[in-house]
Amino acid sequence: MISVTVIMLDREFFLGFIKIHILFHASQAPISGKEIAEELSRHGYILSPGTLYPTLHRLSEQGYLQRTSKVVGGKVRKYYTVTEAGKKALKEAKEKIKILVEEVME
Repeated sequence: MISVTVIMLDREFFLGFIKIHILFHASQAPISGKEIAEELSRHGYILSPGTLYPTLHRLSEQGYLQRTSKVVGGKVRKYYTVTEAGKKALKEAKEKIKILVEEVME
């Protein structure tokens, strides 16, 4: 039986990875929630809207993403692009990831 603590710990680890993925893709081009959900699923992260959209909103509130609205096919979609603070956070995360991967994969 898997303990609740292990599940919560895994969730916290993966949420960090997910945030980095979001910042990376938002630095390449504006992304919608649907698009990032599809991209994350390609990497094995299956997120419910109840996890994804609050994460996008938090990243926006924290100043890492900028949200804009656009009408697509008669529906209003929110698109996210990385801010300067998001670019800085992503750069720092990439540096730390590189060091960690080198150490862990020795």
